[in-house]
Amino acid sequence: MYVCVCHAVTSRQIAVTIAQGATTFKALRDELGVATCCGKCSKDVRSMLHKECGGRDGCACARAA
Repeated sequence: MYVCVCHAVTSRQIAVTIAQGATTFKALRDELGVATCCGKCSKDVRSMLHKECGGRDGCACARAA
């Protein structure tokens, strides 16, 4: 499913990028370009980040939880 329509970024791409070590919203934005145009995907991207890495010690979202 497309999460960021402006840059044609899918949920799969976000999950893979997180698995490869992108543990912050900024890292996802820098790597994939999400939330750099209209910003409507920000909430969904943050939600995916929390869901994908919330249980890992090295994740920024795990420390914030």
